Amino acid sequence: NYAQGLMHIGQRDIAWLRVSRSAVGKGFKLEHIGALLHAKLHQDFGRIFDKLQVKIYTEEDKVKEIVEKAKAVYSARDVRIEGMTDETSDIYYSCTLCQSFAPSHVCVISPERTGLCGSYNWMDCKASYEINPTGPNQPVSKGEVVDTKLGQWRGVNEFIYKASRGKIDHYNLYSIVSAPMTTCGCCECIAAVLPLCNGVMTVNREYMEMTPCGMKFTTLAGTIGGGVSTPGFIGHGKYNTTQRKFIIGDGGIRRIVWMPKMLKEEIAERLKARAEEIGTPDLMDMIADETIGSTEEEILPFLQEKGHPALTMEPIIG
Repeated sequence: NYAQGLMHIGQRDIAWLRVSRSAVGKGFKLEHIGALLHAKLHQDFGRIFDKLQVKIYTEEDKVKEIVEKAKAVYSARDVRIEGMTDETSDIYYSCTLCQSFAPSHVCVISPERTGLCGSYNWMDCKASYEINPTGPNQPVSKGEVVDTKLGQWRGVNEFIYKASRGKIDHYNLYSIVSAPMTTCGCCECIAAVLPLCNGVMTVNREYMEMTPCGMKFTTLAGTIGGGVSTPGFIGHGKYNTTQRKFIIGDGGIRRIVWMPKMLKEEIAERLKARAEEIGTPDLMDMIADETIGSTEEEILPFLQEKGHPALTMEPIIG
């Protein structure tokens, strides 16, 4: 990540920064994080500002205060694309920022498929390209439709084949089962198919406990990250969970049968609105969390009692 001995993954307010012992041994200090940010921001965005100051907060109360201000900005950025649809845009955008540690990963960001790290939406990428035309966010012409339901276009396939250096020749933006998008490891959330429940679970990076798929978030990220397409698993942003095209090729949000309580509470307002829009207003109350169970066997009776729609949908695998 542009500094030897440092590793940064995640975006917005859930970034993880790891500093190696060798870097510390060579004199790396906290202030150097600020120096790196200062230099990189000047390098990438120097065209639109002359000066900037980087301030690092280490007192927990002050950090929490700043995080709340940041979340308000994130929400405002997300709302800007709410009225846009994938059908009304002929141009999507790429993001290859994570190729320093996931060389074959290429994120394609559409109005209804935000970046899996949660940091970039379509408008952000458009602005980034206008500021830095040779940067990681490049325009991607959709081209001819290959599969409307799963979200695949010939122009997108051609772009990701070139950008992944021939490692990936296609993927689907709207499916977790059939050739899903590659994952880098920076994702805010990871969704996984739960065959017994005929649905999917999703877990956010902050949740550190076991999940019904048998893996914790860190294990999931290590398993499907690195720039590979893994059927049955997909990385995604929190905001993307409630976008209209989220795994719509496999049934959409009606397939969600489990998520951590903390994530459910965080996206509650948007989840309720989307559930009402699709005609399943009680969906949020039908989704299990860790208070119900952390295995498929534990949550299945709850789903049956609630009459979760995933149980009567066509088989998700097969």
